[in-house]
Amino acid sequence: MAKKLRVGVMFGGKSGEHEVSLRSGASILKAIDRTKYDVVPVGIAKTGQWLGGAQATALLSGDATLQLASKKKKSTKTADTGLSLQASASTTDGLDVIFPVLHGTFGEDGTIQGMLELADVAYVGAGVLGSAVGMDKDAMKKMFAAAGLPLVKHVTLLRGAWKANPKKCTKLIEDKLKYPVFVKPANLGSSVGISKVRERAELAKAMDEAASFDRKIVIEEGVSGTGKLKGTGKARELEIAVLGNDNPIASVVGEIVPDREFYDYASKYDATSTSEPVIPAKITKAQTKQMQAMAIAAFQACDCSGLARVDFLLEAADPKSKKAPKIYLNEINTMPGFTSISMYPKLWEASGIGYSDLINRLIALALERHDERKATTFSKE
Repeated sequence: MAKKLRVGVMFGGKSGEHEVSLRSGASILKAIDRTKYDVVPVGIAKTGQWLGGAQATALLSGDATLQLASKKKKSTKTADTGLSLQASASTTDGLDVIFPVLHGTFGEDGTIQGMLELADVAYVGAGVLGSAVGMDKDAMKKMFAAAGLPLVKHVTLLRGAWKANPKKCTKLIEDKLKYPVFVKPANLGSSVGISKVRERAELAKAMDEAASFDRKIVIEEGVSGTGKLKGTGKARELEIAVLGNDNPIASVVGEIVPDREFYDYASKYDATSTSEPVIPAKITKAQTKQMQAMAIAAFQACDCSGLARVDFLLEAADPKSKKAPKIYLNEINTMPGFTSISMYPKLWEASGIGYSDLINRLIALALERHDERKATTFSKE
């Protein structure tokens, strides 16, 4: 009998998306094929401490978080860092591949990927560069622009510049963009810290909110509609899942119909949310083909691998206008939510790949990329 692969499912982390990651991790642990894999849960508490075995499993229900938080108060930062590094090495030892279903900073931004590269362990998802670019909306947009992909008008400002001279920054924003605008921290996900600003009076609060999460702030002009709807219509929010390494494929197009003005954190995760996914989205075949090509181009522009969800904005169409609504590339997410009801798996389910099979394919892609890396010479000797 062939030896089973030892697969570590890594979840939790220090980011603001800790709870989302726990949901993704629990879902994968439930669905993964244990006849093929020896599965090892790997938890990272909000304190940054690494957990294995029963403690990792307890983290999924939140039990370990408070316990570790209280322990942290009794130790020094230096000691905690040393223990975390030792724990990370021992916890990942002997694993053939890791599924780091970590969302946001310290997990999806290239930091954990760099550690796994140094450990020479295969892992699911984008590498250091793709992860870092996919997390930084400013760098991401520069990559998209270099690839000739259509983007909404935007401005990037540093937190220091905003704090030093808010009046000057406000003028710069208003000279380049029209209200409404969306203010976002450059490095965060799950719509954390994002605000819609309709007029100048709302701008300062939104900028301060975004600045509390990151040193870079991205301000984007809102997308409206065509024809008589120009400036007033509501853009449609569309998504495509991408799967693969050097030759990626794109799923059907899905649409999110938010229960609020835009698909914010509460709209995504609040138990009272009535936001609905529509899969496949009700768009033309030409629009579908165009978006799938754009999704793959975005994936390759950021040097991604494994998986990513690519998000789009489609102008609201005026039925009386002959002008076709424009499609804008919004962003790429290199480790999207991965519960069985998350958009990424649901898009692939609608495209003919079930949840458990999707996990199998991602593990195979991780091993493929790791083997490819072994073909690279890093030293002359």
